[in-house]
Amino acid sequence: MYQFDREAYNKRMSWYLHDRFGMFIHWGIYSIPARGEWVRSVEEMPEENYVQFFNEFNPVDFDPKKWARAAKEAGMKYAVLTAKHHDGFCLFDSKLTDWKVTNTPYGKDIVREYLDAFRAEGLKVGLYYSVIDWHHPDFPSYNDRYHPLRNCEAEKDRERNFDNYLKYMHGQVEELCRDYGKLDIMWYDFSYDDMRGEKWKASELVRMVRSYQPDIILDNRLEVSGTGFGSIATENPTEYSGDFVSPEQIIPPAGFKDDSGRNIPWEACITMNNNWGYHAKDTNWKPADMLIRKLVECVSKNGNFLLNVGPDARGNIPKASLERLARIGEWMRDNSESVYGCGAADLPKPENGRLTAKGRSIYYHIYENSIGSIWLEGIKKEEIKSIRLLSDGTEVKLADNWMVENYPDAVFVDVSSTPYLPDAIDTVLRIDLK
Repeated sequence: MYQFDREAYNKRMSWYLHDRFGMFIHWGIYSIPARGEWVRSVEEMPEENYVQFFNEFNPVDFDPKKWARAAKEAGMKYAVLTAKHHDGFCLFDSKLTDWKVTNTPYGKDIVREYLDAFRAEGLKVGLYYSVIDWHHPDFPSYNDRYHPLRNCEAEKDRERNFDNYLKYMHGQVEELCRDYGKLDIMWYDFSYDDMRGEKWKASELVRMVRSYQPDIILDNRLEVSGTGFGSIATENPTEYSGDFVSPEQIIPPAGFKDDSGRNIPWEACITMNNNWGYHAKDTNWKPADMLIRKLVECVSKNGNFLLNVGPDARGNIPKASLERLARIGEWMRDNSESVYGCGAADLPKPENGRLTAKGRSIYYHIYENSIGSIWLEGIKKEEIKSIRLLSDGTEVKLADNWMVENYPDAVFVDVSSTPYLPDAIDTVLRIDLK
């Protein structure tokens, strides 16, 4: 009988709760049609039309070392690559299928190249694996909510053996866990309708994974999808509950608590534009300052931030993504102390920014300047040991003038002699408490 081991859970989660910031990488043959990773489903594309992209996949510019450097220089501490997405195409040399990258013109094992490059940069490494599969003949198609052939009458009476698919799916996960060295994260996607939990033989799957990778961290999507939290929120999580909640394309209003009031680890996975996989016409890019503030928001709510890139058919991370990563990296070089190892402060959110905390240090993220001195909402004067500008260590003194005398219990500081903050995106003060 399975019994949840909270001590082991806390131990394996420690690095994850410290590092806070990671890179998601969605890549596959869908980068060639360049209409997003769901192109087969959205367009109800038959596989004979999709095979052409398999036959021409040859990302001549792919250099995983460049990807790894871009992630590291952005301040990311871990990464997750799509080893297999819903189209069933494998970026690794699976022995269980011919539908894999080593049979394309590229001919090499991309998962192995990715793992080697990211490990060499000192980054933690994860793999995404879709438990659904639009390529496998035994995966349900007709009337499935998402399958490209869901409305194809010819599929209606075709016999399938779902156990054959489960054997295949479990076998591929075993290959990844057995043959590719230490993995830090396995990111499953996704459960829906009655396709959840033991439909995937999830307990057996997780038991096998942990036999090879005892310290691996799992998301919660064997049990639930991007909506719902699952049994991780209870005192008795299932064996397949996963280790963290995975809100997608949204940052929750607050962090998550379990039934006993403990914080539940969570990670917001977010795209830079509107698509996960490369989409040539999607230019709806989120600005870098927004992404920085959303990273801080996640940490201020005890969460992680997994920011996506979708490389193109040649293997290049889009220029717009690289520009944003570089700008995030500039900010992180000065302010990463307010992200790594931090979580929520036990104070209300201030009106002019966010708070993160670590030990006896409060990191006050100021997004908006004041007219006159800046009020540090929630901070008590008698508890302050020192205040420093995090970016360069400059002492920041408490304001002491006739304009703030009417507010003896409030803490005011001056961080600029102009209407502009030292960092227009997020000026961070480190407040050390006694």
